[in-house]
Amino acid sequence: MAKKKLTYEQASERLEQIVSRLEDSGVTLEESVNLYKEGMEMALLCKEKLEAAQNAIYELKKDFDGDFYLKPFNREEAEE
Repeated sequence: MAKKKLTYEQASERLEQIVSRLEDSGVTLEESVNLYKEGMEMALLCKEKLEAAQNAIYELKKDFDGDFYLKPFNREEAEE
């Protein structure tokens, strides 16, 4: 399966498998390097998917005149 076609859940699950495998003391250096590379790809894919989901979320706001408008969700503003 192409890495870009993975869902967030699939990439996250694969990342967990990689971490578990890397914690195994029987992993060779070569396998560790390959797993690390794949893990970094999965982590980046998860980050991209989360950012895409965040960018798809809009907030319904009301301006001073009482008119409603949609505004892209801003995590920093929500945390304030």
